[in-house]
This record gives sequence, structure tokens and C-alpha cells, in this order.
Amino acid sequence: MKQFQITPHILEFDHCTEVGEHFGIGAGDLVFISDRTYAQHFSGAISDAAYRVNYRSYVTGEPTDVMVEAIYADIKDYQYKRVFAIGGGTILDVAKLFALKNTVPVVELFNKELGISKDKELILIPTTCGTGSEVTNISILELTAINSKFGLAVDELYADYAVLVPELLSDLPMNVFATSSIDAFIHAIESYTSPKASAFSQLYSQKAMEMIINGYQTIAEKGPKARTPLLGDMMIASTFAGIAFGNAGCAAVHAMSYPLGAVYHVPHGEANYAIFTAVYKTYQALAPDGSIAELNAFLAGLLGCDTAAVYDALETLLDHILPKKSLRDYGVTRTDLEHFTEAVMTKQTRLMANNYVPLNEDQVRAIYQQLY
Repeated sequence: MKQFQITPHILEFDHCTEVGEHFGIGAGDLVFISDRTYAQHFSGAISDAAYRVNYRSYVTGEPTDVMVEAIYADIKDYQYKRVFAIGGGTILDVAKLFALKNTVPVVELFNKELGISKDKELILIPTTCGTGSEVTNISILELTAINSKFGLAVDELYADYAVLVPELLSDLPMNVFATSSIDAFIHAIESYTSPKASAFSQLYSQKAMEMIINGYQTIAEKGPKARTPLLGDMMIASTFAGIAFGNAGCAAVHAMSYPLGAVYHVPHGEANYAIFTAVYKTYQALAPDGSIAELNAFLAGLLGCDTAAVYDALETLLDHILPKKSLRDYGVTRTDLEHFTEAVMTKQTRLMANNYVPLNEDQVRAIYQQLY
């Protein structure tokens, strides 16, 4: 049996002021937002009676269990009924945990040793075009105890409202646009070939891929500034990809990127791109006639190339957006490759279960070695 669902209500607004007017954000609301985003977009939309958490004062990189517990210690005495998160995937993932009745200890929560129930309304407002976290039931953290990223996926983490405001992308730097949108593109790719994919999820995957590739082709032709009129489409494409992978899951690309991100603090979308095409070329060699054949035909049509050249053509296009690096360029050592392989095979089973075809330890190691 396969199922498909879109749980959050999805709202679109032209301006941030409309968000404040619609929700009346104030007393009894916990709001995760950076000081910069607040000053630029929401200073008139959020009442001073709301409790604002400037998450950038707790972390500079990827979210961790330590960060969540530090925030919890500071806000635990504040009584709130709604949680708002306005930011990138980092903060959306963190805020989801504060809509739960029990948030800490975080490692126990992620190990499902705590009772998991949701007792606050959750409103997620993305400021990037990548994670799709606003429509998924997943929270990803780096668990410092195991030195790896880990995901908690339970329906209690779904938002009540996902709110899209393209205005929030207007000052997104090119490097952040690049890493976030590539993340969305890989969400669409991996969800398409997942064994959990359905005709419904694949429809969202395909539309996300089409919108992102069309945008990248425009940028490759006209330069980085050409992204500005595309930002609304890219935000919608990211949400489409989030709906797709929220139903069908991500797989080995994400699983293999997590150790790179956790150990060397490589931005998530960039780490995914470092791994992406090598995984799909491996899939292609192992089982060329399944859904990957459909994927390749679809991508070839968008890229204007032969199906055999799809992944090389993709790299050529994506390199206009974010140049690909080898693993050694990030400081990775050959010893790391063994540790990464072990981490993937033992700690990322949730993701590896969604592989297009199963990958064993030797195959995962070989992919890392190829990318080194």
C-alpha cells in the first residue's frame, strides 16, 4: 500500500505585513526569527508581546541537540500556544520540536524514548527555497553524542500552516540560493526513484525538477542576477519537492551527505551535490530499467541531451550555480571515508531504506572513494 498526503494548510502572501495581519502574532506566541529578518520584514508584523527567539545567538551552523536544549532552558517558563518559525531549514526543523509537549532531552526524543505528542499550533514560514521543511514531518539535527546528523520523522512534527512569502527571498545571497535550491532539486530526484513513490508524489517531483532546471538554465544563460524574477517559482518548487519527499522519502544521497555536513560543516545542499551524481550513476549501472529510466528520459527532455548523458549534463548545468568539489577539497581524509561508510550503514537506515536499489557497505565505500 502507498499513501499520499498534504497535511499543512498552505497559505501564500505577497508581503510579510499580511502575515502579521492574518495571524495577529502577539501574546502567547513563541517566534523563532533572526534579528535581521525581523528588522527587514517583520518589525511591524509581530507584536512586542510575543516571545522572540533570535536563533542566531545560539548557533552559527547546522542545528544541534545542544542548541535545542539551550533554547529550551531559556524559554521553558514562557507559556505559549503557538509556535512560529521564520527562517531557513535549520530553524524550521528546530521550531517543530517546540510544538511538542516533551522536547528535552533531545537524544531521548530522537530515540523515541519520550512520549511524542503535539500540544501547540505550528506555523512555518521559509526564507529559503530548499528544505521543504514547511510541509514535512521531519526534523534533522546533528546529535553531538554520535557526531552525525539524525532525523526524527513523526506526524506530530507536521505544521498546521505552511506560509509562502516570496518577498522573503528578495535578499537571499547567491550562495544560499544555490545550496538551498540544489537541496530542493535533489529532494525531487530522490523522491522520484524511492520505492515509496506514488503517481501523486512523482507528479510533484517532476514539477519541482522542471521549475528548478528551467530556472537554472536561465541563470546559466543570463547570470546570477537573473534569479530575482524566478524566486517565487523557486519557493513553490521547493515546497513541491518537500511534498514529494515528505511522502516518498530521500535516500542515499542525503544519507551519504550527512557525515560530510556534520564533520566538516559543509552546507547541506552543497554536501548533497558533492554526492549526488555518483550515487545515481551507481544506481544506473545496477538497475537501468526501473524508474530511473523514466527519470532519465524526463531529465533528458528538460536538458536537451541524450539519456546516457543526463548526469554529465546536470553537472555542467549545476556547476553554473555551485561549482562541484571533490571530498578532499573539504579536508576529508581517506580514514574519514571508512568512518563515513560505517555511519551511513549503521545510523542512516531510515534513509537508506528508500534507495532506488539497495546499496551495501562496499558500494557505499566505493562511491566515497570515487568522489575523493
